[in-house]
Amino acid sequence: MTSAVPSRSKPIVVGVDEGSGQERLVLFAAREAALRGCPLQVAHAIRSPLTGTRGDEPVEHDGGSAASEGARLLRRYEDLARSEFPEVAVAGELPFGHAAAVLVEWSRDAEMIVVGHRGSGGFPRLPLGSVSWQVATHAHCPVVVVRPGVTAEPREGRVVVGVDTGDTSLEALDLAYVEADLRGARLELVHGAFSPGMVPTGPIGMVPPDFAVLDQGARDFLTKEIDRRRDRHPAVRADLRIEHTRPATLLAEASRDASLLVVGSHGRTGLRRLILGSVSAEVLHTAECPVAVTPAPGAPNAD
Repeated sequence: MTSAVPSRSKPIVVGVDEGSGQERLVLFAAREAALRGCPLQVAHAIRSPLTGTRGDEPVEHDGGSAASEGARLLRRYEDLARSEFPEVAVAGELPFGHAAAVLVEWSRDAEMIVVGHRGSGGFPRLPLGSVSWQVATHAHCPVVVVRPGVTAEPREGRVVVGVDTGDTSLEALDLAYVEADLRGARLELVHGAFSPGMVPTGPIGMVPPDFAVLDQGARDFLTKEIDRRRDRHPAVRADLRIEHTRPATLLAEASRDASLLVVGSHGRTGLRRLILGSVSAEVLHTAECPVAVTPAPGAPNAD
């Protein structure tokens, strides 16, 4: 562990629920909290209880049992986090409300949100396309989606980041440097460049792009960004990989045995923030390690 990031007061927030795979969610989040020196909040969202009437008195249905079950889950995973990472301050939360709305609101004051990939109910196993999708698109802090089958930290110390020449890529690059520094890991910058076979046939006489020039332009740009971060993260070895293939395919391959894959959200404000960029959206389904999605630059309240 390095001292790249000082102790912080903002928490890592992890959602838990019934079902398999919850332990690895909690342990990933607790390890992240230990690395960053910040507290951990273990959260389980329950819907506001249904209300009815009995005579003239309002009656709540199932709210009590849902809260009791949620409290039991919280105790289990709080104990797990404390036993594995005793240096981390752990607290449990049982918010009422819709999971996506709660998590997006909490992301304003969180260091990171950790959720699972698929499932129903609560937070962590939510189907992409509903809650986890909304959170990854709208959150004001990084969101890590942990796919099924991810277990312990891989032996190979490597963080992968998808990069291009846009502002969103640089937000992701900053986070990737922090994560690599904290883990004492190697950083791999991956850029999927266009190849001639990807260009549709144009009119006769159309001048094809000079791919050597395009590649060199991307390499020069990204090398300068690496140089700019060297003083802040002198211990991080950064390698740049440029290949002529689909970016999402390249990132999925690079994610094998990696500790973390970092990508940027290409969402913007208003209606445009309803979707992620196509590369980020695809790797959430295909990556073989946890995926961190950084907030879109310029998003309201994004740090």
